[in-house]
Amino acid sequence: MDKLKVNLQYVMPKHALSRLVGKFAASESGWATTAFINWFIRQYKINMQEALIEDPKGFKTFNDFFTRELKPGLRPLDEGEKTLVQPVDGCVSQLGPIVDERIFQAKGHDYGLLELLGGHKADAAPFKDGHFTTIYLSPQDYHRIHMPCAGTLRRMIYVPGDLFSVNPLTTENVPGLFARNERVVTLFDTEHGPMAMVLVGATIVASIETVWSGTVTPPAGAQIMSWDYPAEGEQAIRLEKGEEMGRFKLGSTVVACFGAEMLEGFDEAFTAGAKTRLGQAMATAK
Repeated sequence: MDKLKVNLQYVMPKHALSRLVGKFAASESGWATTAFINWFIRQYKINMQEALIEDPKGFKTFNDFFTRELKPGLRPLDEGEKTLVQPVDGCVSQLGPIVDERIFQAKGHDYGLLELLGGHKADAAPFKDGHFTTIYLSPQDYHRIHMPCAGTLRRMIYVPGDLFSVNPLTTENVPGLFARNERVVTLFDTEHGPMAMVLVGATIVASIETVWSGTVTPPAGAQIMSWDYPAEGEQAIRLEKGEEMGRFKLGSTVVACFGAEMLEGFDEAFTAGAKTRLGQAMATAK
């Protein structure tokens, strides 16, 4: 049955399905929207007491509900000067060193750093011999993505691709999953070194957004697109530690890459399979 589930993904119209779901998720459908939100809360056991708006009727669209804000102060930040914090609520899929410019996906599978970041050697070079972590966001989780540390945005890259599911079953069975799915790559300069935050699309992920540009996808494109940003001046985009940098409209995965010699190591509680909570310690910078 697991093999069938994976094989079906190779033939199903994943982009068309995802865009169709996206239209419903963005629609203001009154009682139908509220009914679906209520079903979703029950199905995935979502704790609405954490949400700034607890009443499902307070959301005009499913997207508004899915990208709901948390109550202020609910995810306090670890304020250590050299501490990088967990950027999302989710689950650690993998973490570790980037070896020979390859990133570990699951037993028997890895993928290229260069391919993940869009194919430009200059973008990938700072992360050679660095570290990475992959965090999976389930439907139950909070779906805003925050900064592990303060940084200045230098480049954003849209990379077209497939829309396989990114759940654990698919991760274990589809080669090069995160380097073949549609994604948005963001490259930052930080006081500790270079950092990449890669927002990976998936089946029925109807939209990926960043706080500085709004919706990046859809519409889906057939070509890689990139945008460069200044390091200084009024047009520079600087985000502080813990500040929101993007969001998923329906859940997916974040792959974070850190430059060579940037990290002392990951926090001992931050291990493969561990639950993540925004703001808790993830790693220590050198």
